[in-house]
Parts: sequence; C-alpha cells; structure tokens
Amino acid sequence: MEDRAPPVFVFGIIADIQYADIEDGLNYLRTRKRFYRNSLQLLRNATRRWEEQRVMCVLQLGDIIDGFNKSRSASEQALATVIGEFDKSPADVHHVWGNHEFYNFCRETLLASPLNSAAKAGSGSDLLADDIYAYEFSPAPGFRFVLLDAYDISVIGRDESSEKHTRSLKLLQEHNSNSDLNQPPVFNGLKQRFVKFNGGFSQEQLLWLDEVLTLADQKQERVTVFSHLPVHPYATDPICLAWNYDAMQSVLRSHKSVVCFMAGHDHDGGYYMDESGVHHITLEGVIETRPDSNAFGTVYVYEDQVVLKGNGRISDMVLKYP
Repeated sequence: MEDRAPPVFVFGIIADIQYADIEDGLNYLRTRKRFYRNSLQLLRNATRRWEEQRVMCVLQLGDIIDGFNKSRSASEQALATVIGEFDKSPADVHHVWGNHEFYNFCRETLLASPLNSAAKAGSGSDLLADDIYAYEFSPAPGFRFVLLDAYDISVIGRDESSEKHTRSLKLLQEHNSNSDLNQPPVFNGLKQRFVKFNGGFSQEQLLWLDEVLTLADQKQERVTVFSHLPVHPYATDPICLAWNYDAMQSVLRSHKSVVCFMAGHDHDGGYYMDESGVHHITLEGVIETRPDSNAFGTVYVYEDQVVLKGNGRISDMVLKYP
C-alpha cells in the first residue's frame, strides 16, 4: 500500500461482538467457545487501531450485544457499555442489525436507540421506510454504501400482530417442520437457512435497492452493500444464509456498480467472488475469537481496488473492482 497513491478513504469493519457481562460459554450447537466479556477488550483493540489509522467511519455488522443480556435485564446496560467504547473514537459508526439486536429489543426501541445510525449518513438518504432499517449514503465522491435490513421479513424482527410476522412464520413453517424453529430442517443443503434466527428482504426493500443501484450505475459509482446475513451460499454455512438470498443476488448481479457485499452472522467467516466479479465477504465474529487474537479489519478504498487489512482471524485481501 505504501507504493500506491493514497486511498480515497479508509473505514473500519467489525462483526458479531455479542458482548455480555457473563462467564465464557458455548455456541448454540455447543461446539465453539464464546468469550462474552473479552469481546469488549477486542473492540477496544479495534477502536484504538482505527484511531491510529484515521478511519473516516466504522461499519458494525450486527449482533453488538448477546441475547443472554435480555434474560438478565441487562440489555440497556450492555448496549450502553459497547456504545461507550465506540464513542471513544471520533469516527462515525454505522450499525447493521442482526438477530441478537432483536433478542434484546423490539424494532420500535431499536429505531429510537443509538443503533439507528441513519442520521449519520449526512448527505445520503433517510430510512427506506418508517419500519425498514435500510439506508444509503456516499462516503466519498464516486462511492456509495448501502445498509440493508436482513430481518425485514422475519419472525424475530417483527411484532407478532404484524402482517410481515404472519407471512414470515408461514414461510418458515413451510420449510421447517421442527417444533423448535431454531433447529434447521432435518435434510442437508441450502434449506438449512430456514431457521428462526435468520430472515430476509421484503419486495419493497429489493425494489428500493434496485433503484439505488440503478442511480449508482448511472453515476458510475462503486457500491459496497452491508448486511448482517450473507447472501451467497459459497460465502457462508447454509444455516447462516438469508432466506431469499437468491432474490437479493438477482438484484446485485443486474448492476455493474456493485463491488462488494459484506456480512457477519457466520462466526467462521467466508469469501467468494461470484460470476459478476462481486466480492462476498463474511467477517469472522468477535465473540468466538480467543483473547490472544483479534477480529476486525481496516478497509482502504482506492480508485481501482479495495484492500482489506485484517487483524487476528481476519485475513488480508485485495479486491479488484469488477
């Protein structure tokens, strides 16, 4: 990077912090250790590095605190603790919502919380709709960021009295006959994505994204899309895939402006470049990162490529534009 022209801008990226003031535990399948308290220290490591690197903003890809906080009546305190760490950095933080946000808070509470970062978009747009947490903005001339609501269609992200909840539950039960809908269907393959802790994108959101990308095409902008849920089956375990990933892929592939799709949720991470040249990056999760390691990235955006400088579990990557 030292031999190149300076980057147009630099931003930080992190996923699945899942902080809770509790002892270490295991994941849902009881196969991986989770370091609930130490995730805060790993966030501190990240914010210090980002300050040194003078990032212009940070993208937090969801699951900022763990669902265990809810049963301990600690959701508000845990969120305040993590937001306090982010606030020590001068960079604006743009928050994506994941399943653990909805374990702790209802949608209305989230919209009124510090996790609604749409106002920080500045010259960008407001939320897509009053109850859909999706927005876009330009971090620099010639570039655009789009944040998606991956629980727009979901059981956990919608009030039980809503039409979207009814439709989501019907869809889920059509593909998953288990009494516990967090257990994937008995057969293997992509249908494992039909679990309660996943969700998808409404037609309204897909049409909005298509319009945003059409305008970006016309302006010859480079677009990076952010979501908690991955949307390419080769970039994640199927159990972490968005329900209607195929509909989202169809929109992304139809626009030459799309450069990269960044997601969290799958704590093992993943990467795949699709046939259109779009880079699908799934970030490794902080929560399952050992105390002697790290899990965050700094992204250097150039006119001809993106360079991801990883820390700890996250690998360095050079992403050429399509």
